[in-house]
Amino acid sequence: MRAFVFPGQGSQKVGMGVELAAASAAAREVFEEVDDALGQKLFRIMAEGPEDQLTLTENAQPAIMAHAIAVLRVLEKEGGIALADKADYVAGHSLGEYTALCAAGAFSLADTARLLKLRGQAMQAAVPVGVGAMAALLGADIDKATALAEAAAEGQVCTVANDNDPTQVVISGHREAIERAIALVKDHGIKRGVLLPVSAPFHCPLMQPAADAMAEALDRTRPGALRIPVFANVTAAVASDPAEVQQLLVDQVTGRVRWRESAIALRDAGVAQFVELGGKVLGPMITRSAGPEVAVTSVVTMADIEELAKGL
Repeated sequence: MRAFVFPGQGSQKVGMGVELAAASAAAREVFEEVDDALGQKLFRIMAEGPEDQLTLTENAQPAIMAHAIAVLRVLEKEGGIALADKADYVAGHSLGEYTALCAAGAFSLADTARLLKLRGQAMQAAVPVGVGAMAALLGADIDKATALAEAAAEGQVCTVANDNDPTQVVISGHREAIERAIALVKDHGIKRGVLLPVSAPFHCPLMQPAADAMAEALDRTRPGALRIPVFANVTAAVASDPAEVQQLLVDQVTGRVRWRESAIALRDAGVAQFVELGGKVLGPMITRSAGPEVAVTSVVTMADIEELAKGL
């Protein structure tokens, strides 16, 4: 069995999609459609920067999605591969869940782009700049990270945001609490705590205003039927009912990204091959979580796409 997975924020870089667009009309069409849907020259920012514009949450989220869907469209149109025939499940990390749902046919490309633009804006607006922060805990498992977050909270928000793999957990909350947590890492047997260069504290209760905004947006743009079931971030379990998927996307804004558990659950469901489209960040996390018995392929370039098409 095979799962296609889609990366989240942090996988963006200036120049993304340029080689693909030069080589494939299918990729160019994706980037043009996203530009039209958003009424902005997003692909120009992806191609040329400046980097600070690309890393803005409201640009990074639709850009990462567009890049991954461009890879998928090239695979489908030029590789002659239908995702519904080759994938048993899809999953995505945070914003990547929207990419996965687009790939599964639950949202159109234009709607996905608009939803992610709004999601980025709402997440940015939920907390004043400087009030929140996030930190990666290296050499931390979920138990150590949870104990550290509880110790550092002191009445503020400090919680696990991303359980990425057995060696890396991300915490999120009030800046002072996150800084306290970083100062306490050694006491909790954790190697290092690194403040992340993000503009807001994602996946924690401080994001409730953004969750409310997404609930309204998803009421207007509801997911349709899924051609392929998704493993959802907040449950690490399979979902295929559109109404359930809609609620899970709202819960996801404040909820934990249970990526380690998702990788294990997909393996236990019978998935032996994971294919990451549009990035090379999820593969190592999946290997560390699900073990060396699963095969992981990362697909970014035309050469990657051609290689994958031969093997599917």
